Amino acid sequence: MSDYDADVIIIGSGTIGSHVALQCAQAGKSVIILEAGTKLPRWKAVQNFHEDAAKRNWNAPYPRLPWAPHSYMEGYIEATGDADFDYVTSYLRVAGGTTRHWAAACWRLLPNDFKLKSTYGVGRDWPISYDDLEPWYVKAERSVGVSGTAQDDQSGQNRGAYPPRSQDYPMPPEAMPYSVQRMTSKLTDMGYSIAHEPCGRASRPYDGRPACIGNNNCEPACPIGAMYSGDMTLEKAVAAGADLRTESVAFKLETGEGGAITAVHFRKPDGSDHQLTARRFVVASHGLESPKLLLMSDVANSSDQVGRNLMDHTGLTFSFLADEPLWTGRGSVQHGCIVNRRDEPSRAQHSAIRYSFRNLVPNLDIAPDLIEQGLRGEALDDAIRDRAGRYMQISTMSETLAIPTNRVQPNPDWTDSIGLPGLKVTYRLDRYVRAMLPQAQRDFANFAQAFGAEVLTAPNQWRNQFHIMGTCIMGDDPADSVVDKDCRTHDHDNLFVVTTGVMPTSATVNPTLTGIALAIRAGDTLVKEL
Repeated sequence: MSDYDADVIIIGSGTIGSHVALQCAQAGKSVIILEAGTKLPRWKAVQNFHEDAAKRNWNAPYPRLPWAPHSYMEGYIEATGDADFDYVTSYLRVAGGTTRHWAAACWRLLPNDFKLKSTYGVGRDWPISYDDLEPWYVKAERSVGVSGTAQDDQSGQNRGAYPPRSQDYPMPPEAMPYSVQRMTSKLTDMGYSIAHEPCGRASRPYDGRPACIGNNNCEPACPIGAMYSGDMTLEKAVAAGADLRTESVAFKLETGEGGAITAVHFRKPDGSDHQLTARRFVVASHGLESPKLLLMSDVANSSDQVGRNLMDHTGLTFSFLADEPLWTGRGSVQHGCIVNRRDEPSRAQHSAIRYSFRNLVPNLDIAPDLIEQGLRGEALDDAIRDRAGRYMQISTMSETLAIPTNRVQPNPDWTDSIGLPGLKVTYRLDRYVRAMLPQAQRDFANFAQAFGAEVLTAPNQWRNQFHIMGTCIMGDDPADSVVDKDCRTHDHDNLFVVTTGVMPTSATVNPTLTGIALAIRAGDTLVKEL
């Protein structure tokens, strides 16, 4: 009889934690998954969306739990920073995690993103290379079911098919929306490189999922399940034998002899405390929640880097009315983007940039101003139809650097219904990010010229993109990092932290696929050790 409750306990049931759980369970290991939130079936999320007036609040269709607040609960996140920038984020605490309401962008990092310091003299290098992670990217793409175009140069630097791939995407890309066709037609002649955005939407039936039919409702919930979400992997893990325990809020990791983690303590909604033991522990919560647990437990922090080095893709948004119909809102909510600035030599001086097109039905963006102007009835309908047809929004996904003063900490001044603290986030933009503004303004001016634009929102308000990295940073040196190349904490041999928070560089692309690749790689390590 085992002296432990499980071989491995995983804290967090999102796509990253579920991938670790699936690997371990399929290898015959006993697995317990602790999830702070509850289960919510897809049909219920879709019904909640239909019934809720807050159509642009992606968290609204999901449970509002007093013992497991999500990021939009008033008071839960106290953010401080620059006067010209308000830090907000959007994540869930629900079985399956935040990919329940993502847009499914599934990018790989570029080789230079792993060696930013060596190549450009700024930021950090990873302790692993692109080549080290490439086989795991392949596994991640197959698990998620990614549609993509392997022939694209995703760096925009005329490198041919790039980054290098050992295998093609599992599925071809979905049909190109008309708006992206027009962007490509107009901007390619101006020297801009338009790439397809690899995504976790099925372009043909895949792994029990139907092909995407263009509902344009990827956020907050794909109504037919064509888009991948973390609950799909979670269901597979449970079917393979993993024990999912919802409404279980981890609040302390206990240490024992030799610094080993011996138990995890968790609290139920009724306030009762419980504990479980295991051979290995994996913290796989959101990039803000993982460091919170480590700091509350006073573990893995001999470097004083837990919760520090918070990175996000912080940039600008530009919206305009074109001189022709573009009809955004057909197909997936994200599809194409401009990649010229992803890996230019200018990264030595300022943030890299990727320009992302928004392909969402824009009526909610258009209507309020028209109503404020006094339009009603048929005149209002005609104006919405005209403006919505010509609307385009382009946002920069801008690289940020790992800065120790940008951080997340528990906030004891705010507590939830079971007495656990909220979050305090400090986030300021440094010169490296702000220095990209002149380049972005030149590019936005070119976009406006190409479309004879009537500018609606000038690119002068900084915003972040909800992509959390750096908070449990990876590195070779225990003095300035939290985990090693295998996502094992330097301080505790049996504690792994697997989250996008381990990423030492942010690059310009959504971090989820990289997080899944790291999870599968860490899962392989765990299976070999257990």
